[in-house]
Amino acid sequence: MPTSKAAGVNLPPDESCPATPPNRNTGVSYAQAAVQPPTSTARHTTPSAEPAIKAQSPRMSSSPSQSYASAVEKPQPPPEERRHRSSRAERKTSTDSEALQEQDKAERRKKRREREERERTEWERYETEKHRRREERRARNERERERHASDVSGASSPAVPSSPQVSKKELHKPTKIREDSASEGKHEGDEKPALVSAVQNGIRCAPLNVPLPRRLQTAAVLWHTLSMSICFSIFWFALAIPFTWPVLVPYLIYIFFFANSHADGSSPYRRSEFMRNLTLWRLYTEYFPMRLHRTAELDPNKNYIFAYHPHGIIGHGAWGNFVTEATGFKHLFPGITNTLLTLDANFQIPFNREYLLAMGLASVSKKSCEALLRGEYLKKQLLQKQRNITQPTTWFGRRRHQHVVPEGGRAITIVVGGARESLEAQPGTMRLVVRKRKGFLKLAIRERAGVVPVLSFGENDLYEQVVPGEGSWAHRMQMAVKKAFGFTIPLIHARGVFNYDVGLMPYRHEVNTVVGAPIFPLKPCAGEPTDEEVAEFQKRYIEELMKLWDEWKDVFAKDRRPGPEGELQIIE
Repeated sequence: MPTSKAAGVNLPPDESCPATPPNRNTGVSYAQAAVQPPTSTARHTTPSAEPAIKAQSPRMSSSPSQSYASAVEKPQPPPEERRHRSSRAERKTSTDSEALQEQDKAERRKKRREREERERTEWERYETEKHRRREERRARNERERERHASDVSGASSPAVPSSPQVSKKELHKPTKIREDSASEGKHEGDEKPALVSAVQNGIRCAPLNVPLPRRLQTAAVLWHTLSMSICFSIFWFALAIPFTWPVLVPYLIYIFFFANSHADGSSPYRRSEFMRNLTLWRLYTEYFPMRLHRTAELDPNKNYIFAYHPHGIIGHGAWGNFVTEATGFKHLFPGITNTLLTLDANFQIPFNREYLLAMGLASVSKKSCEALLRGEYLKKQLLQKQRNITQPTTWFGRRRHQHVVPEGGRAITIVVGGARESLEAQPGTMRLVVRKRKGFLKLAIRERAGVVPVLSFGENDLYEQVVPGEGSWAHRMQMAVKKAFGFTIPLIHARGVFNYDVGLMPYRHEVNTVVGAPIFPLKPCAGEPTDEEVAEFQKRYIEELMKLWDEWKDVFAKDRRPGPEGELQIIE
């Protein structure tokens, strides 16, 4: 058998070993070493070959127990195979990562579904409890009304069963009088106000898992409640920056001395329909919720004055129904262009003026009302378009047959009771100030416009009010502010953004605004109407207002106070 001179080992014949290149360190090919591994004993080596091996492979001599196979370099796979292996490893890693991501997504979806289901269950439980307590309150008030009616008629009062204890978690306004206290002869004034009850029993905070739509509704109402304060704060913040003075000073001079767009009848033609149709106002009306009801159709060829009752604290119903398009005014009264009127003082607040004009509000002054009902701004604009230097006939006037302005389809909304009526806003009541308000009736007679009574059920239930006694310092202060500025400051409280007991946010109480049939003056009057004509017109208006109340009070005012306090009362 031949012997390798380089390694000193017996190897098989050359034909049994494929031709492979020898290792440059050992001189033995990988195939030869695999067929017969060498041993490290000296019996298979010769003295003459040992120095050569040591000279050629010093590392093997230092570790005689190592085999040639372990010392031989393994051949690397081709580049294509390496690419395939790396791509397979990457795919495996990517597959594992995607599996982990899918598993994580599935867990998150499961947790989200569980959370939504839990929130839905809690919300359904809350709604069920709220409706149950509302029905109990309505039944209790109905029994109180029956008992009061029997007392008035002289019949013996039936025994009133005691009602279940009212939980302190009940939302919105508190119960005015409980039946157990009524049977014991306690007075309604003995009932603790909601604010005192909140201080003694603790403030009820809103849960964290409130659905997103309700949070957005709260934000919309918060914006409207604080819009005037926000505009005023932005103005003072800008005034503190000297760089804004070149713009603010001319702006202030303009709005205090020259601005007249709020009183010239131009509001319906300059307002922003985009602002009036914002999604913000749909969320605003869904907060209460707020609905507009029509009892009679209005002829678009005539003009109207919507007399809104009651004023409430802020007049949320007037804003939601007669300023925005969220409740569908233009669909219920097609062809009628309506404008809500407010005090001149609101147009003297910087930035708030532009906001009100964009929403289409105007001044409640006599000049503004007449300009709106007559369409004077539109006539003026058409007259300016008609005058042309190329037409000498238009230099000193205009021809009558050109640009005829339609005489109908215009309406204004006046909150008749004003600031005085806001002091009478109590939950479950309808106390109106009408007899001293004759200006809108005179205006209707002069302009031959129809007066439309409007009753907003639930407007007085949005806030609780602390009413100071007659002659007290608080009452005198309120009346002094009203006399000086045209508005007053009611001592109100309701709920907050994150609680149900303390704050300036209105309660979530349903507001139903019912629009009655129009009342037209019997005799047109070109000049100033007489006192007899105004008194007769006012009598007809009050009768129509009472008729509207009697028709809808059992539908939209079921939770009103028992007895005369829960009926419509005209105090002034």
